[in-house]
Amino acid sequence: MTEAMTGEHEIFDVAVIGGGVNGCGVARDLQGRGARVVLIEAADLAGGTSSASTKLIHGGLRYLEYYEFRLVREALMEREQLWAMAPHIIWPLRFVLPHHKGLRPAWMLRLGLFLYDHLGGRKLLPPTRTLDLTKDSAGAGLAPGFRRGFEYSDAWVEDARLVALNALDAAERGATILTRTRAVQFERHADHWRIEVEAEGQRRWLKARALVNTAGPWAGEVLAKTGVNSPSKVRLVKGSHIVVRRLFQHDRAYIFQNGDGRVCFAIPYEQDFTLIGTTDVDYHDDPRGVSASADEIAYLCEAVSAYLAKPVTPADVVWSYAGVRPLLDDGSGKPESATRDYVLERHDSGGAALVSVFGGKITTYRRLAEAVVAELKDVLPAAARPSWTASQPLPGGEFPVQGFAALVEELRGAYPWLAPELARRLARAYGRRAWRLLGEAKSMADLGQAFGAGLTAREVDYLREVEWARTAEDVLWRRSKLGLRLTADQASALSNYMAG
Repeated sequence: MTEAMTGEHEIFDVAVIGGGVNGCGVARDLQGRGARVVLIEAADLAGGTSSASTKLIHGGLRYLEYYEFRLVREALMEREQLWAMAPHIIWPLRFVLPHHKGLRPAWMLRLGLFLYDHLGGRKLLPPTRTLDLTKDSAGAGLAPGFRRGFEYSDAWVEDARLVALNALDAAERGATILTRTRAVQFERHADHWRIEVEAEGQRRWLKARALVNTAGPWAGEVLAKTGVNSPSKVRLVKGSHIVVRRLFQHDRAYIFQNGDGRVCFAIPYEQDFTLIGTTDVDYHDDPRGVSASADEIAYLCEAVSAYLAKPVTPADVVWSYAGVRPLLDDGSGKPESATRDYVLERHDSGGAALVSVFGGKITTYRRLAEAVVAELKDVLPAAARPSWTASQPLPGGEFPVQGFAALVEELRGAYPWLAPELARRLARAYGRRAWRLLGEAKSMADLGQAFGAGLTAREVDYLREVEWARTAEDVLWRRSKLGLRLTADQASALSNYMAG
């Protein structure tokens, strides 16, 4: 238990409930302005929705069809902003949209892509272009009949690492990050909240002048514990993804139009795989037990197979995952048409400040955090200080936005005994922090026990000591995706090591 938990007389300015991307973004922003922040997460950082996304920093091309122009513009403006903040875990990705004659007409696609190119202040990302799929390598592997396509820019993000790095930056600026800590109950007073928390079977009280509810799918549960009856409701929409062996050799992604009006992505993933997603299904069960259903897996296979020369079948799936999007219930009929925009609700009646977050998407998390801070200006002097997150890199991202290749070469020069693929992976995961992880090591033997796929005790210890990893699952599926590569015996060895 940290010093901040030793007594109820320790007062924080803000308690943030929920350690997903929004919660960690809010904690980082407020702490950087001089507020004293505690973040309370019941499980692991990014343990819910924030590690189960399609891993895209994107404007949301399909949202234009729902006239979500403000959301799309804000998201498009954030693409290059976030890339500059974290060029190790975010990078550009080109998307190929094959024209399907039976679906949206070419003029509509061109208009949408024209708006996409010009709404968001694009500077570094290349513009849209038209492709001849009979000649371009993007046409290889597609089913016969696709002759024309459009190629446009968005970006990729290691979503769970984005969360961890926001939490790390907040902590290094002085925030208290409490993982595997449940907020059991809340008491609202005129000028502060008393919050009872439980960790490792022990309960303690802490105080905070304001409360921010970024609990995502559990936002309603938090509100119920605070006694607030909110007019806004969360609509839980499940999105599932599948991973198969690499389907194509080029480094571009596909966006396929489905006959039901939805779209489906096929994205290069972890060098040797392809990520396919996603679905939109209303969800009414416990978000903690969410998984991809057999029907969703079959749907995704069928959706991409309509475009590919070689069909994808459920037998090809090497891993699947699902997350629950906590969207604002705006009364939309179909799940895919529910707004992805965020809504903030200030609950002022009855005492100390409380702000709840509904909806949102990874791409706009930083802007959402700024909006939350603005809601607290009247109660927290620090919240009135200038915004700052756009100009400061996340930990490890202190290198030029287009300088990743040079960073890898620099790392290999400093540690010439690293295998090229391992040097690249460490640079991608940790950026300039890779030097801190490797330290004075002179060989792989100096990094301790090897668990497989380049994962060593040195890296595991770093993740435990610096990034709040506690279990093998934290390491293999959130701080990395090495779970795709380790055998069951190797994963068991890692679990035993972390339990020791």
